[in-house]
Amino acid sequence: MNHRFPHAPRLPAIALVLALAGCATTTPDAPTVPPLTSATPAQMVEHVRAAAGDGDGELDVQPLRDSQVEDLRQRAERLQQQGHHADAAAALDQAIALVADDPALLQERAEAALFLGEYAQAGELAERALALGSGVGPLCRRHQATREQVSLVQGDAAGAAEAKAAIEACRVARPPRW
Repeated sequence: MNHRFPHAPRLPAIALVLALAGCATTTPDAPTVPPLTSATPAQMVEHVRAAAGDGDGELDVQPLRDSQVEDLRQRAERLQQQGHHADAAAALDQAIALVADDPALLQERAEAALFLGEYAQAGELAERALALGSGVGPLCRRHQATREQVSLVQGDAAGAAEAKAAIEACRVARPPRW
């Protein structure tokens, strides 16, 4: 060991690390696409829920509800009204753990994701709910309106236009009753 330079054996290793770091290339981040909306998360959720309409005179499929899931849904709704969006999302996650394929529950969680600014997750949940749902009625319009809002935030004009057009395709007249 060299007493004048006690760290001399480590110098070649340090030099090698620095040399390799200098060779590393960094790629510039992909250009970000500006959002096509200036709506706040609350305004987005308001738009989604308004798109549902009242469902009067049209086919609307309503699933049967598990009482434990219903309690969690109501808790989430109360928490959202109080502005506790992360807690509301957690309650909905608990409900989804119980019933993973409920389109209405997935849609409510998508809206909670919008409140939290988790747009990619909101889009994924809305897509999943749409795939599991009946494809008609107010819930279908909420799925499509969520897709529209996510597309707008992501700067995807074509996706937003497609989702907007699909909103009206969800409106199906109720079959006649005899």
